[in-house]
Amino acid sequence: MKQADLGLNLTTKRTRKRAFLDEMERVLPWQAQVDRVTPYAPEGRRGRPPFAVETMLHIHFMQQWFTLSDPAMEEALHDMALFREFAGLNWDTRLPDETTILRFRRRLEGHKLAPQILAVVNELLSAKGLLLRYGTVVDATSIAAPSSTKNASGERDPQIKQSQKGNQWYFGMKAHIGVDAESGLVHTVRGTSGSVNDVVEA
Repeated sequence: MKQADLGLNLTTKRTRKRAFLDEMERVLPWQAQVDRVTPYAPEGRRGRPPFAVETMLHIHFMQQWFTLSDPAMEEALHDMALFREFAGLNWDTRLPDETTILRFRRRLEGHKLAPQILAVVNELLSAKGLLLRYGTVVDATSIAAPSSTKNASGERDPQIKQSQKGNQWYFGMKAHIGVDAESGLVHTVRGTSGSVNDVVEA
């Protein structure tokens, strides 16, 4: 069976997503970001080896750029060859699940690396004219959590609380996302308790 038969032919139309990701791969200081995160990466233990820091960073940035939740990011990796390619993942290898993606994001947040990385990247993009700050659209995305969620000490995480959006109740946290109105790129992400009103972070 030819590669094209599997829907993995990379000679298809050059979409805006592909052009954007190709540009990000070319201009961002990936090795510097990998070096920043590696000291905090989990060590390999018995069983499956951890995914490479570079792979998880690529996935983390795609989450920010395309405002994808952890489950949506996992699905996108399964559905989109372009996203797998950007993350350095082959079609025949295992892919990070939503729990792996969540743990990596929490590790970045726990060591206060996420805002540092995003600031460095946005500064570089701004200098290259790739992020135009003509306006900011702030939106909040609810990150659902099971009702039994507990932290490392065995206690319920104080930031995991109930919130309501329309007629739907959620139990978890909120990600307040600042999006550049002109380019559509995410430039700010703040995680808060699920009970924090969207207007407070606007």
